[in-house]
Amino acid sequence: MLAFDATSPQARDVAIVGVTGAVGREMLSILEERDIPLRSLRGLASERSAGETLPFRDEQLTVENLAEASFEEVDIAFFSAGASVTREYAPQAIKEGAFVIDNTSAFRMDPSVPLVVPEVNAETLDDVDDSTIIANPNCSTTQMVVALDPLAETAGLERVVVSTYQSASGAGQRGTDELLEELRAWAHGDELDEEARVAFPHPLAFDAIPHIGSFDDEGWTSEEVKMVDETRKIMETPELSIDAHCVRIPTVRSHAESLTVDLEDDLPVERAHQLWEDAPGVTLRDVPEEETYPLSRLAAGTDATWVGRVRQHRDRADTLNFWVVSDNLRKGAALNSIQIAEYLVEEGL
Repeated sequence: MLAFDATSPQARDVAIVGVTGAVGREMLSILEERDIPLRSLRGLASERSAGETLPFRDEQLTVENLAEASFEEVDIAFFSAGASVTREYAPQAIKEGAFVIDNTSAFRMDPSVPLVVPEVNAETLDDVDDSTIIANPNCSTTQMVVALDPLAETAGLERVVVSTYQSASGAGQRGTDELLEELRAWAHGDELDEEARVAFPHPLAFDAIPHIGSFDDEGWTSEEVKMVDETRKIMETPELSIDAHCVRIPTVRSHAESLTVDLEDDLPVERAHQLWEDAPGVTLRDVPEEETYPLSRLAAGTDATWVGRVRQHRDRADTLNFWVVSDNLRKGAALNSIQIAEYLVEEGL
């Protein structure tokens, strides 16, 4: 545990469960960048990672064994170590007085658990108890609803069709490592070790895999179902028609999405541009004649949800097509969780 001389009334005792994973490390980076006032910071992980050290604010954070941890002096506990870990340890953290902000799928669709993207539905946090679970959505859902919300508020939504182009890091550090190893093997002319592949069902290098998660009896993947169900919950539109097709592509970081949105009212591109320029968390990058549009490479390491390639359907004035890109480890996971925590602190919770 790191202790800080925090005199700010907003200072909190914080723990990160899964601190050695890709999202956990990103949380550390964002906590440092945003200079959030802390009384103390603890990093928790599996017994295998216990004892490792991670840099934070010119000091070294020693990773603790989650199985031996107490949450009695923790105000906010970020969980990002898998749904099974959340189900096992989050009730303990709540019982001992912590807010749990969970980045897994464990409780997202629980009717009693707020599912929050602060730019869209922060008000759902106003009625939370002193200690509870708050769920962070799936990364691909998060960036989509940030882009959809300004349109929904002005023109209403009738139908959303989304195809995702999701990076290797969406499968965690092992996904990134697997892609890079495949690329190294290709560059050296080596054969792929098929038995070593664990993150993806097929080699990802130089390919696109239309399969993220498990398939249900109707042929939908769990990732696609998440996007539908979570979007409806966040935007409070249980009847909204949503089609999703989720694809893994060989980029390291940032997810891209192609969206076709049928609106209740006509919405010119110029008006949509204005809405996104004024929307929190959105950066418009849409000058196609100058080859300026969102790219995964440019979005990586940034906080924004980037929107571009905006165009009106040629036959329907109430339909827009556009392209959305966001860093899946930041806004899609770590940053969104920290924004939830910042809101709770600002509200005195």
